[in-house]
Amino acid sequence: MNIMIVGVGGQGSLLASKILGNVLIEKGYDVKVSEVHGMSQRGGSVVTYVKYGEKVYSPIIDKGEADVIIAFEQLEAVRYIEYLKPNGKMLVSTQKIDPMPVIIGNAKYPENIEGLLANIETTFVDAVKLAEQAGSVKATNIVLLGVLSKNMDILAETWKENIKKLVAERFVALNIKAFDLGSSVCA
Repeated sequence: MNIMIVGVGGQGSLLASKILGNVLIEKGYDVKVSEVHGMSQRGGSVVTYVKYGEKVYSPIIDKGEADVIIAFEQLEAVRYIEYLKPNGKMLVSTQKIDPMPVIIGNAKYPENIEGLLANIETTFVDAVKLAEQAGSVKATNIVLLGVLSKNMDILAETWKENIKKLVAERFVALNIKAFDLGSSVCA
């Protein structure tokens, strides 16, 4: 299985990939994770590849190979759509973050992203709203892991144990709540 996590710098995609990787290792899979940071510190694209199975030889996911793409931001979903398998699935946060060309007035944020993804099995999630309900917009990444968990045969407790291991202790309860809110979304 091939999962891509795509977003913008600062959205927590690297933490999400670490949690996902640990969960899959505990489930007994061979797991490879590769991170592409790009201009992440300047709000640019961040991509993480997570491949798992009985034996995985390379961490890279090529165009047309992703079973699932988790997009932390709508434009990132469109940017990486060509990586999705024909029968793949997208989990997309409804959040919109203007890229630099939009900020400086050289471009407009694309309209009708939902229309661009209409022919793809896509679940749109107001992950920011759910993260705010949990206690912090910074938990958007964990909300989306909760949504992903509904598509995997892995117990919620396994996810939560790994959140506890990888998140600072003072943020554990908030992130567990974010995970639970995400896992309550029908995906």
